[in-house]
Amino acid sequence: MNQASHHVVVVGAGFGGLEFTRALAGAPVRITMIDKRNHHLFQPLLYQVATTALATSEIAWPVRHLLRKRKDVTTLLANVVGVDRAGKRVLLEDGSAVAYDTLLLATGARHAYFGHDEWEPFAPGLKTLEDATTIRRRILLAFEQAERETDPAKRQALLTIAIVGGGPTGVELAGTIVELAHDTLRGEFRNIDTRQTRVVLIEASDRILANFAPKLSDYATKALERLGVTIELGRAVTRCDAEGVVFGDKHLSAGTILWAAGVAASPAAEWLGAAADRAGMVLVEPDLSVPGSPEIFVVGDAAHVLRPDGRPVPGVAPAAKQQGRHVAATLKARLAGDTSPRPFRYRHDGDLATIGKRAAVIDFGWIKLTGWAAWWLWGIAHIYFLIGFRNRLAVSLSWLWIYATGQRSARLITQGDDDKG
Repeated sequence: MNQASHHVVVVGAGFGGLEFTRALAGAPVRITMIDKRNHHLFQPLLYQVATTALATSEIAWPVRHLLRKRKDVTTLLANVVGVDRAGKRVLLEDGSAVAYDTLLLATGARHAYFGHDEWEPFAPGLKTLEDATTIRRRILLAFEQAERETDPAKRQALLTIAIVGGGPTGVELAGTIVELAHDTLRGEFRNIDTRQTRVVLIEASDRILANFAPKLSDYATKALERLGVTIELGRAVTRCDAEGVVFGDKHLSAGTILWAAGVAASPAAEWLGAAADRAGMVLVEPDLSVPGSPEIFVVGDAAHVLRPDGRPVPGVAPAAKQQGRHVAATLKARLAGDTSPRPFRYRHDGDLATIGKRAAVIDFGWIKLTGWAAWWLWGIAHIYFLIGFRNRLAVSLSWLWIYATGQRSARLITQGDDDKG
């Protein structure tokens, strides 16, 4: 192996791919970073863009800017469509290819509609900036349309927002949307009272925040209900369309439906022709490499990784970053001549979810927090992980302003006409 010419290709500039690239600083390699978008996205705060609390530029950064000082890294804006394992090439949409010696796939996840992809036009998910601005537009347009609607039943449907999925994203959306309607928009319309907005959170299991301790789920349920959120448990969604949503034997007329119920992996397993789980995640080796191709690694939401107790590693940013660092250390060891097995060990730092602007739940295992103190700790943790002083300052000031006044400054309807249905 000629170390000086060892070429590493990274597909995906998310948490895993970026952390891997950073950890390889100083290694005797040259790196090509490929992503179909030109920015790194801080996904944990994406819902705040969707609900008008933050602007897009406050949670996303150009990849080229982040890597500008790394002369060993070349950044390509391109769409990957396949991997030639035998020829060790990444195939691009324009017909070109990029050769690699080591390949890292950190391609994330996409929405999963449990075999009902026809629901997507009516119930957008939340994975990209485009998703966030689409959701923001639909929510704000629903209020604008309700202002002009004279039929009481149609007006109430426009003022009803259904959220499918009671995990952290669904809970965070529900809490902040009801505050947007009840506090921020109050008094801005003449023909409607935005406090009549109904937010319904639909969860197929018997409790929301199923990954949290039961007492934290109970706290979150009560906190959302105090805000005015209606929670429907134990009934799976069976239909989404322009009229609303059906769950169990109940039909809910809703002008806006948001999907937070499930995710599927990117097409990485299809590109590789590799074995995958039901969500499409690649079944990787203990060191995160692909069976039969030790030079290919998969991390983050695209990889099926198990903890020692048999539970899957969660699809959260800290896990992807840990995996990126692990693969970088493995590659460095290999370049130094050490090919001994290096199984990945996940360290769980805890679960966090916020409920509106004054409450949150935090589960660190050894300690569990709720309420105001948890909200502040949640905010500090998220600000800490943002990139750059400017963004930390901007987000902090936005949150303090919302906390003090209830007002949100990013209430912009963009992207033109809504094309739902």
